Amino acid sequence: MTQPKINLTTFKKHLKARSQEELIADISELYKRFQPVKDYYQIQLAPQDETQVAAKYKKIIEDEFFPTRGFDRAKLSVAKKAITEYKKVTKTATSLIDIMLFYVEQGVRFTDAYGDIDEPFYISMETMYEKAVNEIIKHGQQDIFQKRCYKIVSDTSDMGWGFHDTLSEIYEDAFQ
Repeated sequence: MTQPKINLTTFKKHLKARSQEELIADISELYKRFQPVKDYYQIQLAPQDETQVAAKYKKIIEDEFFPTRGFDRAKLSVAKKAITEYKKVTKTATSLIDIMLFYVEQGVRFTDAYGDIDEPFYISMETMYEKAVNEIIKHGQQDIFQKRCYKIVSDTSDMGWGFHDTLSEIYEDAFQ
């Protein structure tokens, strides 16, 4: 017999039944065990450190495309997981958009360095670019990111699989 999943209401009841000391112990244990929890509290307690936390996630992304040792890996799942994890810990849309665009920029750089990749690779880049642009529009960040988005599009002008065309279309729909 399987246990039912615990929902938020049940979880909140559990938390209310715990003493302050028990809650502190629980959160301290989570902090020790899980890096995203550490990152979350680093940003909560020292918002000025958000850039440092973002740099750590950018390094994960960059290492997938351009590892310090060896050759290209480009495990997109690892790079995208870094974005997903960062989204859970960040407080600002600007910082999240920055990481999303960084992922696409690394993909463009990777293509420049190693030649045409396969269609799923470009689809991943296009999807992330579109998500970033949607976040830019949603949060009114056009002034901050338009030039960077345009540079990504212009840097793809000689790339295949319709990559440049798709990015151009996304850009024009958002910024024209």
